[in-house]
Amino acid sequence: MIGSVPGTTWKADDGLHVDTRGLGPPDPMVAILWHVENLPPDCPIIAHLDRYPVHLFPELVARGCRYEVLETRPGDVRILLRPAP
Repeated sequence: MIGSVPGTTWKADDGLHVDTRGLGPPDPMVAILWHVENLPPDCPIIAHLDRYPVHLFPELVARGCRYEVLETRPGDVRILLRPAP
């Protein structure tokens, strides 16, 4: 966790992973949007969530963030985010 940002993060070759599984609303959205707004545009984010984040997508679009759903399994949804330049 970075400061008071919810969730767990780690850096890997494919980008910054933000794991929000196990967090209740609105913490997953808060964590992901914080990272989208505070990371350099060349740093991809891989978000790990418990469920499909339908309310997150419009917020990402409003911030100019591109996203791609990588995997959807019960209890594990992964989304690749590329922050706006």
